[in-house]
Order: sequence, then structure tokens, then C-alpha cells
Amino acid sequence: MIALDFHNVLPEIVLALYAMAALLACVYAGKDALTGVVTWATAGVFIALAAYIGFAGEGSVAAFGGMFIDDAFARFAKVVILLSAAGVLLMSQDYLARNQMGRFEYPILIALAVVGMMFMVSAGDLMTLYLGLELQSLALYVVAAMKRDDVKSTEAGLKYFVLGSLSSGLLLYGASLVYGYAGTTDFAGIMSTLAEPHIGLVIGLVFLIAGMAFKVSAAPFHMWTPDVYEGAPTPVTAFFATAPKAAAMAMIARVVFDAFGSIPAQWGQVLAALAVASMFLGAIAAIGQRDIKRLMAYSSIAHMGYALVGLAAGTAEGVQAMLIYMAIYVTMNLGTFAFIMSLERDGKSISDIDSLNMFSKREPLKALAVLILMFSLAGVPPMLGFFGKFYVLKAAVDAGMTWLALAGAVASVIGAFYYLRIVFFMYFGRETAGATSRMAPVQWLMLVAVAAVMLLGVVNLFGIEAVAATAAAALVG
Repeated sequence: MIALDFHNVLPEIVLALYAMAALLACVYAGKDALTGVVTWATAGVFIALAAYIGFAGEGSVAAFGGMFIDDAFARFAKVVILLSAAGVLLMSQDYLARNQMGRFEYPILIALAVVGMMFMVSAGDLMTLYLGLELQSLALYVVAAMKRDDVKSTEAGLKYFVLGSLSSGLLLYGASLVYGYAGTTDFAGIMSTLAEPHIGLVIGLVFLIAGMAFKVSAAPFHMWTPDVYEGAPTPVTAFFATAPKAAAMAMIARVVFDAFGSIPAQWGQVLAALAVASMFLGAIAAIGQRDIKRLMAYSSIAHMGYALVGLAAGTAEGVQAMLIYMAIYVTMNLGTFAFIMSLERDGKSISDIDSLNMFSKREPLKALAVLILMFSLAGVPPMLGFFGKFYVLKAAVDAGMTWLALAGAVASVIGAFYYLRIVFFMYFGRETAGATSRMAPVQWLMLVAVAAVMLLGVVNLFGIEAVAATAAAALVG
């Protein structure tokens, strides 16, 4: 039985052992001598594990007394996490080298954060969930402040640490309330006590959701996001905008459906309120932003609101829509940040939106790819981003939450303004000494590939719809 348990957690064990071995190798090899090798090796391990999980995994198994769950839902989330982390690592290497930030700790900390995320999405117990969450968070606190001689980066790391500690306190308080009234931290055990839910359990659930909402930047727990996105090095921001978001959203789904699935009316209204607040705050607050990284921060807040619409529906269709949305969102962000990393003026990396004035004259192909990405982020048909929003809004309508779908549609129209403004600057802006784009081959490939996916995915979503349906059925039953 123990051997079978360890077999189910094999990808996490392999990745953790790899991270520790890489750390020792880098320390003994000398300062940053193996940075490039370790970066590529880590990305290779991520891709190999994603392939193993995607093709070798089957069925639904509870290991270690139900503390770890290996099912189709967890496997879907892990593949998205691993592939997005690999993409960020590969396209980050040139940027870090150009800005003298190529440190061996970066890929290793990313690997340890991914280990935490993999435990988060497979958690079957509040203790497992918290351990995975904190392993992810501690690694991310460090990489946010990786540029030690930069005031903004240090400030970003400190803000993220302080506010992250607050969110951990909220989550732990909620967990203690749930344990106090349910008598267990096991998700299945909590579910068995909900025939007549005590008010204390419901309050504990609200605190749990508040703690987890911080991790997805859902309003009103978004306050760290703009400053951290702007202050952290761009490759770190790219990572924040992809894998951790997918992991945290999957974690919320795991908790509400596995532990509190029999009372969707209670948590559905909380998630709906978070969704509305996030969609409108993200749409409105981004309008005045002049830094593209801050704009992407508010964009992520809005997009997490749309993903929460799917969860708020409380149905298998809603979970499926959320998974499809997160896969599309992560892909869009990989392409967008590949472009942002390449922007520079006079040899220095920049991120101000005004520098994109008439960019299409200097780099017509790159401008076209960015146009496709901006249209997709805005949800303009026939781009893939439109279908992501369509799925979550349809799930809300089918669940009888038409008002929530209407709110999402209105917020989407408002949010389209700032995406289209970037396109306006690139094609119709003032003639100024703007940014140039120096792309490494990996960044160029990422930008073009993602733009192509946003166009060609309209055919059948590359089959992701059926896979997401299987994953949703494994969670909701």
C-alpha cells in the first residue's frame, strides 16, 4: 500500500529530488556557472513530467489516507502548470542574461514552487493544501525580490511577503474553524458533516475562500498584484501571471467541490461576488495605466473574475468552462510576456505603453502577432479568448445565474478598451522614438506560436474541450 501511495506521488517526488540535486550541483560548480544548463534542464524535466502525467495517468486514486488525490482534474491542472512553467523558463533566459540577472537560484526556486502547486491541486486534506500553498508562496516571495539592487523589485518582494502572510493567516483561521466544527481536516470527512451545516463551518469556508482568493488576485484581495507585477523582474511577472494562477484556481475548485460540494448555494454566492468585483475592478482600473506590466496585472484580476464565474455556477459544466478558460488564459499570457520581455530602448528593458507608438512600422510581423493576442485577451471573436469567455458565461446562464453572465459581458466590453488602446498605439500612434524589440529565438517562437494558436484554435480548441469535460466529471462526479 505504501509503495502504491508513493507511485501516485511519483512526479512530485521526482521534481523535488531534481530541485535538490540541481541546487547541490550549482553550489559546488561555482557561482552561476550552470545557470543556463539548469534552466534548460528544469524546463526539460517539466515537459517530461507533463507528458508522463498526461499520458500515463488514469483513474482516480486517493493516496496517504486521502491526503493526496490523483484524478483527471489534478492531472489536467498539473499539465497546464508544468507546461506554462517550462515556457516561462525557456523564454526568460535571454532577458535574464541581458540584464545581468542570470542566477542559478531562479530555475530551482521555480521548480520548488511548481512542486507546491502540484500538491495544491491534488490536496485531499486542509493540511496538504496548506503545505503545498506555502511551499509555492515562499519560493515566489524570493523570486519577486530577485533583483536585489533594484528598489522596485525589493519593494515587490516585501509587499508580496507581508500581504501573503496576511492571506495565510486568513486561510489558517478558516481551516481552524472548519476543523473545530467538522472535527477533521479531511475533505471527505468535512463533506460528511454538511447534512445540516453549522454556521461556524460556513464562516470557516468564507475565510478559506478569502485566503485562496488572494492567490488568484481576486478583488478585493488584489492589492498586491499591480505593484508586484510592475516591480518584479519581467520573467518573474510572466510566471506569476501563468502557473500560480492556474494552480490557485484549481485549488479553489478542489476545496469547494470536494469538501463543500453539498452546499453550493453558500459558496456560490461568495464566488459570484468575488467574480463581479474582480471583473469590474480589473476592467476599470486598467484604463488609466501607462505601464504594460501594471496593465497586465489588472488584466489578470479581470480574467480571474471570469474564471470564478465558471466556478460560481457550481456545476460540472462550470468546472469544465473554468479549466478551458485557464488553459487559454495561460497560453495568451505566455505570448504576451514573450513580447514584453523583448521591449527595450537604448539597450535597456522598458515596459511603458507610450513606447509602442507606431511599433507596426518598425516591426510589422510582431505587431500583427500582438494585435491577435490583444484581441484574444479582449474576447473578440473569432480569437480563442472569445470562446473562453463564452464557455464560462454559458455555464453561468445554464446554472440560472443570468445576471452574473450579463455582468461579465458588460465588464468585457469595458475591458476591451485598454487592449484596443495598445493596438491603437502600435498602428495609429504618434511618431516618436519608441521601443525596439530584440527577441531571442525562443521568445519569437513563443509569440508566433501563441498567436497562431489563438487563430487556429477556433476549429476544435485542439481537443481540450473533451479533456476538460473528463477532468470536471472527475471532480464533480
